Amino acid sequence: MESYRDEFVSLCPYCGGTEMIEACQNGYAVVSATGNKLGGKPLYHSICRRCGSVVRSYVKEPEKLLKRKDRNEADI
Repeated sequence: MESYRDEFVSLCPYCGGTEMIEACQNGYAVVSATGNKLGGKPLYHSICRRCGSVVRSYVKEPEKLLKRKDRNEADI
């Protein structure tokens, strides 16, 4: 896991815990662009070690969710 991700979530809003566990949800739970039935990106979670609450969910490289045509236009 990338260590800079830990900087975004340092305090659990539910119990005040300060230790987060990073977990990856993949398989059938991938995130894909609307209308795209193939492929997708795994969903990552920051989970409070103390109470187990999911305090943050994110996708690495979200720009890859864009369709290729839209991705090229965003680079302009």
